[in-house]
Amino acid sequence: MTSPEPAPRVSGTNPALRASDADRDRVATVLGEALATGRLTSVEHANRLETTYNAVTMGELVPITEDLPDTPASNGEPAVGKQEVSAVFSKIVKGGRWLAGRHTTLNATFGALIVDLSDAVLPGREITLEVNSLFGKLIVRVPENAHIIDEVGALFSKRSISGGVGGANGPVIRVIGKASFGKIIVARERTDWNLPDRP
Repeated sequence: MTSPEPAPRVSGTNPALRASDADRDRVATVLGEALATGRLTSVEHANRLETTYNAVTMGELVPITEDLPDTPASNGEPAVGKQEVSAVFSKIVKGGRWLAGRHTTLNATFGALIVDLSDAVLPGREITLEVNSLFGKLIVRVPENAHIIDEVGALFSKRSISGGVGGANGPVIRVIGKASFGKIIVARERTDWNLPDRP
């Protein structure tokens, strides 16, 4: 039985070459393995992951993993593929610096879920935010430079998805999902959402 091929690294390429999302995802896979095996702390992982997804050239990616071993290639899945946060008969507030998934699902079922993405580390130029509210309230604050694509449905509910076109280098957040007898608000502006004060 042969061992799996290591994930391709970026050290042998032209450092001036512009990096692709696939290149960033390969580096993110190495970082995810380093976090899982204890080679990086969660803070180091978040810092390096943010640097990875802000990198423009291959040369910027090289130093991020040069002190880490190769990791076996994944099945094409990014290291931070999916994440889910749910509030069921409860109130949950999530903010500050945290790592969102490329596909992040937010559920409010007979409860309230308040999520602040403004300081979150977003894994890539585009993420999908799946929002579902069933007899609940779901409020999401997105980064000020984000571009919002609204694909949310509603049934006997209140929905407000605002943001539209953001900054030139801002992330693209595709918002999908459905509100049923509930409320979904996605916006850049701070309102009386009971979000914790930012430092």
